[in-house]
Amino acid sequence: MTPDVDVHPKDLDPGYVAKPPFRDDNSAGGAVDIVTFGCRLNAYESEIIRKQAAADGLTDAIVFNTCAVTGEAVRQARQAIRRARRERPGAKVIVTGCAAQIDPAAFAAMPEVDLVLGNAEKSAAGSYVPAPELGRVRVNDIMSVRETAGHLIDGLKDRARAYVEVQNGCDHRCTFCIIPFGRGNSRSAAAGEVVAQVRRLAAQGYREVVLTGVDVTSWGADLPGAPTLGQLVARILKLVPDLPRLRLSSIDAAEIDPDLMRCLAEEPRLMPYLHLSLQAGDDMILKRMKRRHSRADALRLIETVRAVRPDMAFGADLIAGFPTATEAMFDNTLSLVEEAGLAFLHVFPFSPRPGTPAARMPAAPRAEVKARAARLRAAGQAGLARHLDRQVGRTLRGLVERPDLGQGGLARAEDFTEIVFAGAATVGGIVALTVTGHDGRRVLAQSAA
Repeated sequence: MTPDVDVHPKDLDPGYVAKPPFRDDNSAGGAVDIVTFGCRLNAYESEIIRKQAAADGLTDAIVFNTCAVTGEAVRQARQAIRRARRERPGAKVIVTGCAAQIDPAAFAAMPEVDLVLGNAEKSAAGSYVPAPELGRVRVNDIMSVRETAGHLIDGLKDRARAYVEVQNGCDHRCTFCIIPFGRGNSRSAAAGEVVAQVRRLAAQGYREVVLTGVDVTSWGADLPGAPTLGQLVARILKLVPDLPRLRLSSIDAAEIDPDLMRCLAEEPRLMPYLHLSLQAGDDMILKRMKRRHSRADALRLIETVRAVRPDMAFGADLIAGFPTATEAMFDNTLSLVEEAGLAFLHVFPFSPRPGTPAARMPAAPRAEVKARAARLRAAGQAGLARHLDRQVGRTLRGLVERPDLGQGGLARAEDFTEIVFAGAATVGGIVALTVTGHDGRRVLAQSAA
């Protein structure tokens, strides 16, 4: 599937790269920087790394939490590692995350790297304590991992909203996707642990919590009684009444259960935005991707959700240039953007990942892949503009992500629309804003007071 901000497995965000400066000033005992590539789940786990590294007494180090969803994400990580060594030659360089899990030898072969940790090891107690006898590579079989969320954290550093990892891994084997080999099989956090953490976050003042994972809609399948994601959502909303906003990360169109549909229809605190892992809009390509939905299934789902929640907005992950896709097949994906009314696209030029079935399929010329990606992004931009046009004149409730920066603050509406507004506001607060226009990417607004 694809994990979250630019997505492949349900929550991977190869478009998100947090690059702190590689500081030379270590007078405060040696800074520890965490460099995050990829998805929101990785961003969440980087905070776990930060907490565990501090507990283990790690100093003067740079930890790279890598992504493997595309070859470009791996290339960027390797480039950043080399740059870090040049800019902070005395710091310890540690590499972890999906790319390190999948190909630890490649990172161990880099002279800049001091230690390679697997995805399970990166959050384990003692992983950052010097132990030369264990060697430079500590990566175990991810398929043997059976637990998740044994390291729940209370919020994220410098974030307006909080993320809760409810699930990890993926049992599906889409032909283009390498992520199950970096994350392992699907495993769920217990509902009681999730509710307890959400309750703690609400008590700390977080107004919005996002449920995240690699394949979030598979949550519960491995737990006693096989509860559904919809049942978990309903339980959170009932038991944490002080939480104003609950949001889902990227989900699979094939897995929305009846309880989740009921929550979307009846629970205004469940935010009206779904990011769907669609990947294509042509049935033959979907079959070759080994997806579990058809084009008609996707359109039917969107129509059904809109019928019960008219204010719902949709985003989607789409892959451009998948092997064997003809121009007519690509046109079916391109036309899906307008037909489904998609507002927020994550477009991925196809990237063959070694070891996946799609990597052995006849590849399209790179120029064609890039051209199709550009056309999809243009369609996505048009879809976003249509969505923004509909917001003008409305009053939206925005969660403030950044305060006034001279040109206005930044907030996020319930339906995920970005809002630029005039005036100061408290990060993490919810404000009413009247939309006066848009710039093609986000709406412009002023206080409704």
